[in-house]
Amino acid sequence: MSVGIVVVGPGLIGKKHIALIRANPDTHLVTIVAPDHVENHSIAAAEGVPLFYSLAQCAMAVELDGVIVSSPNDFHYEQARWCIENKIPVLIEKPVTGNLEEARHLVELVRFHNSKALVGHHRAYSPLLSAARQVIQGGRLGRLVSVVGSAQFYKPAQYFRDGPWRTQAGGGPLLINMIHEVGNLRALMGEIATVQAMASNAVRQFVVEDTVAINFGFANGALGTFVLSDTAATPMSWEQTVRENPAYPTYADVDCYTVSGTMGSLSFPTMRLRYCQAETEASWWVPFLEEHIDVKRDDPLRGQLTHFVDLILGHTEPRVPVVDGYRNLLVTEAIRRAINSGHTVKVEE
Repeated sequence: MSVGIVVVGPGLIGKKHIALIRANPDTHLVTIVAPDHVENHSIAAAEGVPLFYSLAQCAMAVELDGVIVSSPNDFHYEQARWCIENKIPVLIEKPVTGNLEEARHLVELVRFHNSKALVGHHRAYSPLLSAARQVIQGGRLGRLVSVVGSAQFYKPAQYFRDGPWRTQAGGGPLLINMIHEVGNLRALMGEIATVQAMASNAVRQFVVEDTVAINFGFANGALGTFVLSDTAATPMSWEQTVRENPAYPTYADVDCYTVSGTMGSLSFPTMRLRYCQAETEASWWVPFLEEHIDVKRDDPLRGQLTHFVDLILGHTEPRVPVVDGYRNLLVTEAIRRAINSGHTVKVEE
């Protein structure tokens, strides 16, 4: 049985979803939902599928097994709500919605309707992230102490011309990129309890930020520092280090995270583990034992689509449910409040 999937919003990530649907023997593209623009008609024609301007219009013409919402952030809530209320399995690109109030409402709707809803934090399907979690949760680093992270890259001017919404409120790297990093940090370090942050838009001078420096306090007592920038010409980012997406040039010797504990540290994604045999032997006078964790890489987006198909067919529960997308959004909103207030902000539900 081939699962028919609708893609809402054939933008940068929407085109990737379409390509993956085409490449997966268990799925086929039913149609595209997007505004009545020449480019969208061209994409639909090239894919050999009809173009509809709304999900309601689409549902009257074709059968929907599942929907991927990859439209701009401000449209996520209404499109996801329609799917949930009509009991159609939905994968919602991150961030789950454009604001916390809408995200809370989606959480309530999913619970009320017992819906099959998944949030597109696709890095949860990365073999590298899974391997790092196994090292940490297996106790090889001892008690967690700190994490130093970076998501720094240079987005060219064309990126903003292609999507002018990215220059406006809700379109900056905090929501587009940092929300991915929040999911990673929660997966590696545990829940985030407090944040401090400052931001700058000095380079691009858009309404939204282009650079942010953040401090994290985790519920387990560990601390973290993080630098986010979409105007820094450096490869110190997930995309340019993990070697999972061929669209990006990558640098095999560069890390974007270092997680440290009382017995050792893990550099990610080079997966270099430096450790001592026991906590009692830890000393800066004693050389570390060194190990490289070998991991077979794969495209997390491909893994996410496979998981979504299993969810549609009733074979699994969502790995990243809407409530998890809400928690990631909760942290990014706390970062924004910390930027605006200049104070330490508690991450509270």
